[in-house]
Amino acid sequence: MKRLIVLAAMMFVVMSVFGQSTDTVYRWRVRLRGTGVLPSESANIGVIKGDVNISNSVIPELDFTYFFNKHFAAELILGTTHHKVSTVGSDLSAIGASSNASVDLGKVWLLPPTLTIQYHLPVGKFNPYIGAGANYTIFYSVNSGPTVNNVSYKDKFAFAAQIGTDYDVSKRFFINVDLKKIWLKTTATVDASNLTPTGSPQLAPVLGSIKADVKVYPWMPSVGVGYKF
Repeated sequence: MKRLIVLAAMMFVVMSVFGQSTDTVYRWRVRLRGTGVLPSESANIGVIKGDVNISNSVIPELDFTYFFNKHFAAELILGTTHHKVSTVGSDLSAIGASSNASVDLGKVWLLPPTLTIQYHLPVGKFNPYIGAGANYTIFYSVNSGPTVNNVSYKDKFAFAAQIGTDYDVSKRFFINVDLKKIWLKTTATVDASNLTPTGSPQLAPVLGSIKADVKVYPWMPSVGVGYKF
């Protein structure tokens, strides 16, 4: 929670430093968007080998943008997303979990507040922009599923980039299309001590703490509406 507060504070510090003058009528924009969260996942699962599968999700997302001038702005993106997680192609015969080479690792919620600095180039009713910044993802409400004892995920910072455009439909209202990419990595720890190895008894001592380095790397396409004030 302290890191969330720091991330929000960063936005307002930048505002105070760079927000002394503006060529825009409205400093603030708020958007409500529908956002797809499409992981491009991969993992090194170590002892059980294989890879990871993380489900796609569609979420409502709220963001606030502050304009320092007509070209530069900061955007804080808020939303939370829910995913199913499983292994793919694991050496399940070694741990006696299943015969279908897939382990259900349950579900997890992600809270990924993201702060980006944007460059805007308004042309008529269009306001295209690019941006880059930082993301901090918090993993919470983990349901470990029916197979293993427990799964935990490490909260992480990540680099984020975006491209998009606003299109004015009136003086204050606009439509937004946006695409983000977040280079999120995490360490997942799986407690599989309840499983009985078959054919590979040497795995027994390590099944209580299986670590996996996971690259989530989600693409996040969004469409929504916004209001200037």
